Formats: sequence, C-alpha cells, structure tokens
Amino acid sequence: MKTALLLVDIQNDFITGSLPVPDGAAIIDPVNRCMTDYEYVIATQDWHPATHFSFHTSHPGRKPFETIERDGESQTLWPPHCVQASDGAALHPRLDTAPIAAIFRKGIHPDIDSYSAFFDNLRRRQTGLDGYLRGLGIGRLTIAGLAADYCVYYTIKDALSLGYEVTLSERLTRPISPEDFERQKRELTAHPAFTLTD
Repeated sequence: MKTALLLVDIQNDFITGSLPVPDGAAIIDPVNRCMTDYEYVIATQDWHPATHFSFHTSHPGRKPFETIERDGESQTLWPPHCVQASDGAALHPRLDTAPIAAIFRKGIHPDIDSYSAFFDNLRRRQTGLDGYLRGLGIGRLTIAGLAADYCVYYTIKDALSLGYEVTLSERLTRPISPEDFERQKRELTAHPAFTLTD
C-alpha cells in the first residue's frame, strides 16, 4: 500500500494574512524537510469566490466569528480569506512546491463551505482527491497543514470514513483553538486507522 503526504491549506492568509493560525509559519520548515520521505506529495488550497457565503461581509451587520444556521448546519462566519487568484490564496512562498504532484482546490462553490480536502461541508460534492489517490493506489496518508482543528481535522475524519489509514504529526500542524484540538485528538485516536505522532 502506497503512502502520500497531504498538505492542507498552507496558504498566505492562514499564516500572515486575514485569518492567521497562531504559530502557523512554524510548520513550514518541518514540512519541507519531510517531503523527501514521500513518493507522492499532494496539496489543497482554500479557493473562495469573493462573495462566498461563509464570509461575514456577505451578511450585512454580521461580524467575524459569529455563527449562523444554514441548511440545518452551523456555520462560522469568517473574515474574507483565500479569495480566488489573490495573494492570500497562494501557497506560502517558503513552502517547497517542487515536489507537489497535484493541488486540489476547495470552497469553490459560493454557497457551501468546504473544510475537508475530500468533500464540501454538506457532502454534496467531492473535490476529486479520493479518486486521484485511489488511481495511484494510495491507501495511507500523512496529513499536515492548517488549521488543525478545522480543515485538517475534517480532512482526517473524511479520510478515515473513506477507508484510508491516517497519520498526523503534531509538529506539522497548528490549531486555532488548542482546547478544541485536544478534544478532537481524543476522538480521532479512538479510531484504529488513525495514528498521532509528535
């Protein structure tokens, strides 16, 4: 069974831009160093239209980080971030992109958010990542990137549900909320196909 390194959203806006993850830049050098351990390296990009419904600016009177209900699901309202073709949406310039074989973009649909690298939040659309990995015979993933308690967490959950074995190294990710991430780690480590390392 082949293994791939999946890099989740190592983008400018999540490091120095409009929605920075605390200490997010600290993962870049360790990620760059570990790429040589993998035959396959794949990346994702948040790639939102400028009027994406998850942006607080799309809801007059709403503020960043407020929560609304939509289609029976809770939605956090974010500052505008990772707008398509913007500098904020670009992969961070210190990230070594040469080994990256493919990039999958998510959050493209204006009316549905997409934390996971595999599906939108309502699981109505796939990104194509699952088919790509299966086509290469990849059954194991090491996942790195930002943010640990949002896009990384939901990517891991979907990967496990799709039958992948998943490893997460804590030095290759950072959360927005350490408290939420601690709870999520306890949940994930109960799954037999998930491994957490330092």
